[in-house]
Amino acid sequence: MSQRVRQNCSHGEENYQRNISSETLCSGCLNSDTICGVDWTTLPDDTVTQLFSYLNYRDRASLASTCRTFRLLGSFPCLWGSLDLRSYKFDTAAAVSLSSRCKNLRRLKLRAADSADAIITLQARELQEISCDLCRDITDVALSVIAARHEMLESIQLGPDHCEQISSEAIKVLAYCCPRLKRLWMSGVREANGDAINALAKHCRQLMDIGFLESNNIDEVALGNLSSLKFLSVAGTRNLKWGSAAQVWSKLPNLVGLDVSRTDVNPSVATSLFSSSQNLKVLTALNCPSFEDEVDRNKMHNHTGRILLTLFSDILKGVASLFADNLENVIDVFRHWKKIKNEDKNLDEIVVWIERTISHSLFCIAKNNLKKFDDFWLNQGAAVLLSLLQSSQEEVQERAATAVAIFLVIHNKNATIDCQRAEAILRGDGVRMLLNLARSCQESLQSKVVKAIANLSVDSKVAKVVADSGGINVLTGLARSKNRLVAEEAARALWDLSVVVELKGAIAEAGGVTALVDLILKWPSGHDLLIQRATGALANLATDEKCSREVALAGGIHALVMLARACKFEGVQEQAARALSNLAAYGDCDSNSAAIGQEEGALESLVQLTYSQNEGVSRQQVATALWNLSFDEKNREVISAVGGIEALVALARSSISASKSLQERAAGALWALLLSETNRIAIGRQGGIAPLIVLARSDVEDIHLLAAGALWNLAFYRDNALRIIQDDGVQPLVHLCSSSNSKMARFMAALALVYMFDGIVDAAVPVGSSPSSLGSLKMKNIDEVGRLALKHVEEFVISSFNPKAFNAAVAATLVPTALAQIAEAIRIPDAEHVRCSGAEIDRFVRMLGDSCSILQSCSAFALLQASSCFLPLLFIKNDYVLEEINALLLKLKIPLLSAVYPARRTVHDAPFKSP
Repeated sequence: MSQRVRQNCSHGEENYQRNISSETLCSGCLNSDTICGVDWTTLPDDTVTQLFSYLNYRDRASLASTCRTFRLLGSFPCLWGSLDLRSYKFDTAAAVSLSSRCKNLRRLKLRAADSADAIITLQARELQEISCDLCRDITDVALSVIAARHEMLESIQLGPDHCEQISSEAIKVLAYCCPRLKRLWMSGVREANGDAINALAKHCRQLMDIGFLESNNIDEVALGNLSSLKFLSVAGTRNLKWGSAAQVWSKLPNLVGLDVSRTDVNPSVATSLFSSSQNLKVLTALNCPSFEDEVDRNKMHNHTGRILLTLFSDILKGVASLFADNLENVIDVFRHWKKIKNEDKNLDEIVVWIERTISHSLFCIAKNNLKKFDDFWLNQGAAVLLSLLQSSQEEVQERAATAVAIFLVIHNKNATIDCQRAEAILRGDGVRMLLNLARSCQESLQSKVVKAIANLSVDSKVAKVVADSGGINVLTGLARSKNRLVAEEAARALWDLSVVVELKGAIAEAGGVTALVDLILKWPSGHDLLIQRATGALANLATDEKCSREVALAGGIHALVMLARACKFEGVQEQAARALSNLAAYGDCDSNSAAIGQEEGALESLVQLTYSQNEGVSRQQVATALWNLSFDEKNREVISAVGGIEALVALARSSISASKSLQERAAGALWALLLSETNRIAIGRQGGIAPLIVLARSDVEDIHLLAAGALWNLAFYRDNALRIIQDDGVQPLVHLCSSSNSKMARFMAALALVYMFDGIVDAAVPVGSSPSSLGSLKMKNIDEVGRLALKHVEEFVISSFNPKAFNAAVAATLVPTALAQIAEAIRIPDAEHVRCSGAEIDRFVRMLGDSCSILQSCSAFALLQASSCFLPLLFIKNDYVLEEINALLLKLKIPLLSAVYPARRTVHDAPFKSP
């Protein structure tokens, strides 16, 4: 055993407060090679007790449950001198189970919203310190009962949340019941009148530290009766009469520290206090508008042996001036103080108090997030927070970490951070400090530190530093924590890191994918924020080919489908849909798409989610998922069978008044379904054409491209072609063919127009339904409209020839020009995404023999585009076909074909996949 582990158990309570890394526990003989060979029950009791002291309560309980010996050792009083229950549900039932171990409990931290009544059940009559967060629900009665049952109390801290239901009555009960009280900090009390404060002065003769923060009515004159007082904070308190306060407080014989931050104090009060007070050494006045407006910032305000801490003074330098020795780097002032041997107890108390007051004030300033503090944060505020992270007090470390997390954020909703502030943390080596604290065994500190790391990681530059510093392994480990708050913040941090493309693989290699999938599978419903963050991280990782496979192998598809089916939280639905969409679009997407479709209820759940009313966000992600999943034939069949066509038509219709992004996804999802010929007929019958025509009028290139592509596929069938004409679809298609900035959109519109006006009454063209209600459609002026439309098609074909590109292709080879080279000269960018079925190619071939020269040119042009992608479904060996293509080439002044591309390959007749 290492010397660290062999310490006597009498020191267990002290060592329990230390921060210890996971590497420490794995040092010496505690490693994977020897752990199986150890008979743990034969270890000395003090060794096992020391091991218990390094565990959190949950792990301690698990170890104690393994055998009778460990259960006995796990109940040793030295392990139960301090309890931090803020991260756990603490109610009466939990208190009953803990009460047998709490006879010697001295320090208790908890969230009081649900736990105040349970304190009594602990039977901890020796309790000396209580610290409570979330105190809004604590009443005078609850606090009075706690005081009456714990007369040994020496320290009470309620806040930083406001104690809105606590008044002077409860303060008087504290004075009567807790005569040993040395420290009392309360935030936002309704009042502390003279009777209450005088009761404290009369009964609590050892009271040294009082804080009435953010309060409304405090009797400042009565505070002058607390002769034992060394430290007083009235930060954020309103309605103080400063003339009376300065007069009585300066007479307090033991007062050495006074905090008047965030009040309307003025410089004359500060001067009066320093000149009149006998022992006052530190006056903290951070964020005092009246004070700072009147003071000349170029003057020094440090009196001999005394310091004034303001936002415009050098805070760290001021604190360092308290020390006898000099510091080379004042940013290390609080870490330095921990290390030096100091025999001055009073000075030690002052530094501890300064850490508390400054950390609280900076937390409040960060929480308000006002623009006017930008210069302060960049000039010294960030450095002060980093120095406080190195404090010996856990509550100060927590508050500093929380302030770091908060002050970085500019806009909560958009998760926008201030890059300059992030850079300031980076320059001060803040990433290393935060990661060291993240390795702490204190779960409450872990959660706050990891939140700061997560916010920092929104900046890609900082994210890379986090990764280079070993942060991915740390965060992946914390994502496996059994503490919800820790796991939740770790998942958020991995989500932010996974935005950086270069870090996706590193997260997978560190086991991040498995950890995130496990989070989804292991945490029960109701922990929606945790699940949303884990799912969002997986959605980001799924955009990487390797990570996509990892997600599938780790059971991620099942987990995500489970969320899509069962979870009702909109944030989770959105991220689950996004993750499924990315799994189907990237990596081994064909197998992933099939696997998603094979999960029971997966596609049906996604179809139902298209009806979500979540401002179009969830519907947007769901539409993308259905878009990508529709490239699998079986998935298309299932989507259609479970009402997918009706749902997507309705979505396209409703998207017209929604976001541009939703319009794009709805059009893309409909186009993807058109891979199936039966779906082309069904979409036409169920009203899918009208919204697509509206979307084709969009001025957004991606939207009108997708709409034109869908209309092209639909127009292959005669009834659909007639519906497009009847619903005034000719004009937007002509406009796209002539004016769109996208050549692909122009091409799609041209193909749709060719289908619509190629033998529109020709029996050879498939009819979608029979008998058709459109058979009696009046065809007045249809020929004129058709000729005008085809004229625009011809102009598009002619304009698509690029002589420079063709000449370059010819110059590149001395051999006879091949079909692929010719096609490349007139190839449309992104044409490789176009897919034609055998029936469509047969139709193009038939049009080559049409009497209309425009149809001949367009069909030859379309066949050349297919050939340029190396994706024809037939060998072009027919002499007639070559003749017609050569006729087009002659019209375009391109040399005749002397060779053809010999490949043949089966393809899908559908648009490209969404990224």
